[in-house]
Amino acid sequence: MAEFDGLVAVVTGGASGIGAATVEVLRSRGAIAVSLDRVGGDVDCDVTDDTQVRAAIATVVEAHGRLDIVINNAGIGAVGRIEDHEDAEWNRVWDVNVLGLMRVTRAALPHLKVSPAAAIVNTASIVSSTGLVNRALYTATKGAVEAMTRAMAADMLADGIRVNAVAPGTADTPWVQRLLDQAADPDAARAALVARQPIGRLVTAPEIAHAVAYLASPLAASTTGTTLAVDGGAHSLR
Repeated sequence: MAEFDGLVAVVTGGASGIGAATVEVLRSRGAIAVSLDRVGGDVDCDVTDDTQVRAAIATVVEAHGRLDIVINNAGIGAVGRIEDHEDAEWNRVWDVNVLGLMRVTRAALPHLKVSPAAAIVNTASIVSSTGLVNRALYTATKGAVEAMTRAMAADMLADGIRVNAVAPGTADTPWVQRLLDQAADPDAARAALVARQPIGRLVTAPEIAHAVAYLASPLAASTTGTTLAVDGGAHSLR
C-alpha cells in the first residue's frame, strides 16, 4: 500500500508550479489530492474570499467523505523595497499569503480534528531566514507564515494535527519566470539568479513537492513545528 492510501488532501494554488507538482506527487503515493485554485483547479477557490474557501472545503468533504491533509501553497509575490508599495499592495499580498492560509486552515479544522493522520504543510520561503534585496513585502508575509507554522503546531498538538512548513529557494516555476520578466533583461536576470545558487541551478518544483509530501506523510508522525529548507544550500552554503 502507498503511504497516503485512503487520505484526502487539498492543495491551494494547485493548478501550476509547486502546487501542481505537489498534487501529482501526492496522487502518485496514493492520496486523493484536490487542487484548489482561482483558475484551472479541480475546485474553484479564491483564498481571499472566505465564502469561496468554506464552499471549496465543503465540496471536497462532500465528494470524498473526509479531509486529512491541507497544503497551504497559494501565494503571490512582490518586488520592491519597503517604501515602494502603497498600503493597498501591502494589504493585497498579505490577504493572499497570510490571511488566505488562515482562512483555508480555519475552514478545514473541523475535518482535520477527526482525521487519524491530520497534517498541514505551509509554503514559506528562503526569505524567511535570508535577507534578499527588493523583497520587503514578500518577506514580511513569508516570515509571518513561518512564525504562524510554529504557533499553529503548538496550538494543534492536542488535536493530533501536525503542522510544518517547507521553505523553497528560488524555484524554476512560471511564478519566478514572471518576476524575471519584469527585469530590463530577463535572460541576464535569470543567468545572475542561477549563478547565485550553490548547486548551480534553480530548485525544481518536483523537488519541493517531494519535501511537502514527506512533511504531510503519516510516516513523518513525529515531525511537527518544523520548517524544511529546499533551497539548494542558498541559506547556509557559500
